[in-house]
Amino acid sequence: MSVPPALTYNAPVSTIQDVARLAGVSPTTAKRALKEPDKLTPDTLARVQQAIAQLHYEPDQRAGSLRGGQSTTVGLVVGSILEPFFAQFARTASHVLADAGYTLIISENEYSAQRELQELRRLYGLRVAGILLRPGYGQDSQEYLARLRSRGVAVTEYDYRPPHHDEPSVMLDNPGAVRQAVTHLHALGHRRIAALGTYHPVIHPEERSRAFPEVMNALGLTVPAEYQRVTLLTEDTAYALTNDLLDLPEPPTALIALTGTQASGAYRALRERGVRLPHDISLVAFDNYPWTSLVDPPITVLEQPVEAMAERAAALMLAQLGHGTVTQRHVVLGARLIERGSTAPPARP
Repeated sequence: MSVPPALTYNAPVSTIQDVARLAGVSPTTAKRALKEPDKLTPDTLARVQQAIAQLHYEPDQRAGSLRGGQSTTVGLVVGSILEPFFAQFARTASHVLADAGYTLIISENEYSAQRELQELRRLYGLRVAGILLRPGYGQDSQEYLARLRSRGVAVTEYDYRPPHHDEPSVMLDNPGAVRQAVTHLHALGHRRIAALGTYHPVIHPEERSRAFPEVMNALGLTVPAEYQRVTLLTEDTAYALTNDLLDLPEPPTALIALTGTQASGAYRALRERGVRLPHDISLVAFDNYPWTSLVDPPITVLEQPVEAMAERAAALMLAQLGHGTVTQRHVVLGARLIERGSTAPPARP
């Protein structure tokens, strides 16, 4: 039996009812062609399959998983889509989750708990099974996060864990990484060292900026008040802060960029001013992004084990969803210092 001429549908997405009408069968029979094709006659199966192809019908996986009582979607909230760290993290996590039958939905909070609250509501509206969360700064999302947990939504935090949070988490050993950077510069003879961001309990409450003055003090060094700036982790703010520091009567002889994107801003400022690395100033950056090894001189970096962090975070999420067990609730991984040409003894200690 031939399929009738194609019908015209106003709906942007075809439904199983559309398939059934076009094939001249009931919706139940159309669904059976997808799930139990062996129970249909060859002629009926052929008509339904042709209708599916003609309408470009695709099953609603989310609706199907919800009817089955278990969502197969996981949300991933990143701090910044512009930060390559999060792109690499997302790629690896999506592969691990896909192997277990889960689909990843990516969202961005721009490091803000206020923005995060909106994104968490959207993700819950999509009925995700869990959320891999890079928490934003502030308290705006805390109450809603607790509500999600009470509703059975699994949460795993990564890259930053706010005080008093006990969700499964995967973190870099940020104090240890900062210690590597400062110790390296100190051994070269640097004493005037500035980090591109100062700790603030609300605006900038992350571990790298918090650890920096502590590490400096442990080496008998202090951070001058004029070096301290509370700033966001963006390229533009790092660019502005680098220019401000270079304009000081006694500028730092070494800079530590707290993210790869910050490093881009700092490097741009140095190049525009004709400041030479490492002759005039040394630079250490978090994140071993490709560009850091391609510029001249290449940048000394603290390489994060991004793939391992994503794999461990995805494994923690899957364990919460019933795939495996949690053997370590809070995972902390170390950074690797890669010494390159952007660091050397200071011309004027």
